[in-house]
Amino acid sequence: MAMMRAAGVAEFGAADRLRIVAVPRPEPGPGEVLVRVRAAGVQPADVAVRSGWLPPGAPPAEFPVVPGNEFAGVVEGTGEEVAGFRVMRCYAEYVVVPETQIVPKPEGVGWAEAGALSASGQTAHTALERLDVRKGETLLVHGAAGGVGTMITQLAVRRGVRVVGTASAANQDHLRGLGAVPVVYGDGEPDRLREAGPFDAVLDAAGRGNLRTDVELVADRSRIGSIVDWELARELGCLWIGSDRNQARLAELLDLVAHGELRVTVRAAYPLEEAWKAHADVESGHGRGKVVLIVG
Repeated sequence: MAMMRAAGVAEFGAADRLRIVAVPRPEPGPGEVLVRVRAAGVQPADVAVRSGWLPPGAPPAEFPVVPGNEFAGVVEGTGEEVAGFRVMRCYAEYVVVPETQIVPKPEGVGWAEAGALSASGQTAHTALERLDVRKGETLLVHGAAGGVGTMITQLAVRRGVRVVGTASAANQDHLRGLGAVPVVYGDGEPDRLREAGPFDAVLDAAGRGNLRTDVELVADRSRIGSIVDWELARELGCLWIGSDRNQARLAELLDLVAHGELRVTVRAAYPLEEAWKAHADVESGHGRGKVVLIVG
């Protein structure tokens, strides 16, 4: 059996539990392709999985757990028919995915940018649909300087939406550069948001109990969504928003990046051997854009 290198954990815990492990190299089944990974995005969801959280409805974990659900790479093998979509396990040299979930990388888009786009970009695109955000409305984005936050801010602004984004003081100018009205998070944030409103819809990409404030700002809870706080969203009757990934959505996003209409901010890149440092970086909660693992 052919083996490959991956970054995984033998038990859930802190970032320093991530180690290089040897796991079987996957083989493409019907309708699947084998991709040699060049770059893999690192997301808060990956940090949560490493710590022991699993997405709603996911099967029990099998160790070693290899996180990661966005990547860019080179196709090296193919199967025959169509099969289901596999998630996670992108912190590895190879990954198998359905051919219906990948698109060619435009020549002008770098590996790091492509590897950081697919999950964050498609999650942001999905959120705009689920929240039914329309031209002329005002969207509040918590964590607007993060991976999903920077994506949804730019996509919404392109649609003629006024975006108010929360971020640290250090990232206020960054949000202005994306076309958002920035608001500093922390003490006094609810009052600052009321001054910046009113709002038609909200995406919480930061957590920290923001939804409790959001339900006071927007009456229609079907237009308040979170990608990070599933339990509180369920408690308050707000939306839990996942990523509805498909080839057409990814192709649209890549085309926007290739034509300079959508910017992927990569703040740091780490080799696969330093995946634990990448997780520690994401857990700091103070960066902007995406952290990426360079695999090949």
